[in-house]
Amino acid sequence: MIPRINLLPHREMRRERRKKDFVMAGLLTAILAGVGCVLVALAIDSRIDEQRARNEFIRAENAKLDTQIKEIATLRAEIESLRARQAAVESLQTNRTIPVHLMDELVKHVPEGLYLKSMRQDERKVTLVGYAQSNERVSDLLRNLANNTPWLERPELVEIKAVQLGDAKANAKETSRRLFEFSLNALVRTNDANGAGQPVKVAGATVAVKAAR
Repeated sequence: MIPRINLLPHREMRRERRKKDFVMAGLLTAILAGVGCVLVALAIDSRIDEQRARNEFIRAENAKLDTQIKEIATLRAEIESLRARQAAVESLQTNRTIPVHLMDELVKHVPEGLYLKSMRQDERKVTLVGYAQSNERVSDLLRNLANNTPWLERPELVEIKAVQLGDAKANAKETSRRLFEFSLNALVRTNDANGAGQPVKVAGATVAVKAAR
C-alpha cells in the first residue's frame, strides 16, 4: 500500500479562508451596524419631529390662551367700569335726599338764640357757621347734633369768639349787640337707620341757612 502525501499548502489555504471569513464577518457586522445606526437615526428623527409637532401645538395653544387672557382682562376692565358707574348711579340715587334731611334736622335741633349763617358740605364733612347769644347755645347745638339726630355724628367745635354786631341803619347812639360767632364741623352718618349710605360729594357747595330762632 502506497501512502498519500498532500503536498498542497493547506495551511496557507486555511489561513486565506479564515481571512475571508473574518472579512465577511466584519463586512456583515459593519452592514448590520450601519443598518442599526440608520434605524436608530430614523427613530430619533421621528421622535424629534413628534416633539417639534407637540411644541408647535403647545405654542399655538399658548397663543390662543394669551388672546383669551387679554380678552378676559378687557372684559374685567369693562365690568369694573360698569360696576363703578352703577355704584355712582346708586350712590346718587340713594343720597339725593340727604341735603333735605340735613336741613330738616338743623331746623329741628338748632336751639333758641342761635343763628346759622351758612352750611357747607364736602363729601361727609358738614361745616356750620353762625352766631349765638351765649356759649351755652352752642353747647346745646353740639349736644343735639351728637345725640338727637340720625343723620349727623361727631360734631366738633372749631372756633368760637365774641363779636360786636351793629345795625348800619340804626341810630348812632344805639349800642351794638354782643354775640358769639362760632364754626363747627360734623360728619354725615354712613350707616344710619334710614339707609342714607354714602353722601354725595358736593365739593365747594355752600348753602346759607336764613332761619333765626
